[in-house]
Amino acid sequence: MTRQASIDRKTAETSIQLHLNLDGSGQAKIETGVGFFDHMLTHLARHSLMDLEIKAEGDLHIDAHHTVEDVGICLGKALQLALGDKKGIRRYGEATVPMDETLVTSVVDLGGRPFFVWKADVPLESLGNFSSQLGEEFWRAVSSSGLLNLHVMLWHGSNTHHILEGIFKSIARSLRLAIEIDPRQQGIPSTKGIL
Repeated sequence: MTRQASIDRKTAETSIQLHLNLDGSGQAKIETGVGFFDHMLTHLARHSLMDLEIKAEGDLHIDAHHTVEDVGICLGKALQLALGDKKGIRRYGEATVPMDETLVTSVVDLGGRPFFVWKADVPLESLGNFSSQLGEEFWRAVSSSGLLNLHVMLWHGSNTHHILEGIFKSIARSLRLAIEIDPRQQGIPSTKGIL
């Protein structure tokens, strides 16, 4: 079973090509024009063990918002496509990750019903051309387009870089568990018979 998907999305604001392999080894080839975002997406690939290739061109002369949000939309769609009927997956994943003074928990349900909870008071700061508020926008777009339930809780932390990196790593680890094939799971992990 090949669990891969490619998305090619063009709008008046962005042009994005994304390829996702759920059963990869954490390889990343990321070019969005937003350095900090590339750094976070590389962490996402590495800690989820998904292979991720992204080439994005956006209206960065305005700001990075459209680029970051549209990459989130594409990643969510790719996750949904690559998962197919979701037969045999664990479905749920959770991880608590420390990053120096920061501690983050995330919980994922790939149950097909999008819901997004962000309990993370991230200091307002620019990291290169990446506004710290864009972390929330990115994951909201992934949750909505990927039809997944995602809860993020920042327990404590003060350094903006550490907080966002902790969030990306925590979600990566949660996704890694949720997308895994469970050898004991027969069929769809739901009493409904569909996800």
